[in-house]
Amino acid sequence: MNKKVILKDLGLKDYKETWDYQESLFKSVVDLKIKNRREELSIDTPNYFLFVEHPHVYTLGKSGSIENLLIDEAQLKAKGATFYKINRGGDITYHGPGQIVGYPILDLDNFFTDIHKYLRFLEEVVILTLLEYGIKAERSNGETGVWLDVGTPFARKICAMGVRASRWVTMHGFALNINADLGYFDLMIPCGIKDKAVTSLNVELGKDVVDMEEVKEKLKKHFATLFKATFIKKETEV
Repeated sequence: MNKKVILKDLGLKDYKETWDYQESLFKSVVDLKIKNRREELSIDTPNYFLFVEHPHVYTLGKSGSIENLLIDEAQLKAKGATFYKINRGGDITYHGPGQIVGYPILDLDNFFTDIHKYLRFLEEVVILTLLEYGIKAERSNGETGVWLDVGTPFARKICAMGVRASRWVTMHGFALNINADLGYFDLMIPCGIKDKAVTSLNVELGKDVVDMEEVKEKLKKHFATLFKATFIKKETEV
């Protein structure tokens, strides 16, 4: 089993361009798995991990409701934002500058074939990372992602998650708010969950700006530990 993960930091990149790139990597892994099975080969399938920041964009998962986006097309344009309906699970979410988005494209046959465990591990990567900043984060029963002060009137979400998997190959992933403009979350019902707030790490720490590269290093460390993976390459361009 290949537990090496190719790391690519794409910087600030358009959502659709990144989605197309994800799809190309995803398809290459799935196609190799099909070829291995059809031709009785044993070629290692690659794993990828993409870090990216997106310009302002709202995305709606395949089970979501467009009613959870609270502005129309003209208002989107005025806010400098775009909108896409996509093929991950979950409802509506927002991506924008100041947010670390992680897209693991893994062949889970290289790790473990359990989607629920995979989601819990992604959540744990974020939980352990936030703990290094003195932030006690946790899961909220029945609500994928990472939250603070669960079970209180002050419950708030700091990391959204949504994934797609086929033939045990994953795509999409998590969005962790670091220095995010929280005003953009007011224009939707986050993940379709009403009456729940959203927060960002800089707000929780009382800082203007948190070093995003430092956070990425912590995320990588905990991902490597939990998945028993090794990052083997870093590229900055698609």
